[in-house]
Amino acid sequence: MSRGGRPSQLRVIGGRWRGRRLPFPDLPGLRPTPDRVRETLFNWLAPVLPGARCLDLFAGSGALGIEALSRGAAEAVFVERHPAAVEALRDNLARLQAQNARVERAEALNWLCQAATPFEIVLLDPPFEQALLEPVCQGLERGGWLAPSAWVYLEAETALALAPPAHWSILKDKTAGAVRYRLARRDIDRDGEAGAVAPETAC
Repeated sequence: MSRGGRPSQLRVIGGRWRGRRLPFPDLPGLRPTPDRVRETLFNWLAPVLPGARCLDLFAGSGALGIEALSRGAAEAVFVERHPAAVEALRDNLARLQAQNARVERAEALNWLCQAATPFEIVLLDPPFEQALLEPVCQGLERGGWLAPSAWVYLEAETALALAPPAHWSILKDKTAGAVRYRLARRDIDRDGEAGAVAPETAC
């Protein structure tokens, strides 16, 4: 619950569910990506999001994956470890009648150990100050979870240094308060060889 005893809420900011407000539990470390950061992220992803298969790996409130579905993603898989967050996320997806969504209760690194089906877009917003981002990126790469030219969103505290896997290029890099958020592109050709990706200027 938020201050005053009301449930915390997130707002869908674009797409078919634009303006919908959805409750989520007040849990330690659960902090949905701020509206203006989400707006920037989905502006970046707008050309590649429609029809994409998306993974929201530290789903929490589901803000990122729900926004992706609202804006035309073909499918979203939500992975979250906390049972109360999982229950709320399933309730919200049912409320939205989202047929192309699946929620799995699991630890992110453990979930990546199973047989993989590649995703075109991966959304990563792990709990801060737990040094999870780099090992998860390596797990995605090693486990075969990424399409050859997958896009990976990376959100972390500003002080966290990140060495992305080989063949990843950071194309966008911005800071908002205590949050640093980046968009990476994986570039592997059909034969498994790295291709050149020209970095873009962050906007």
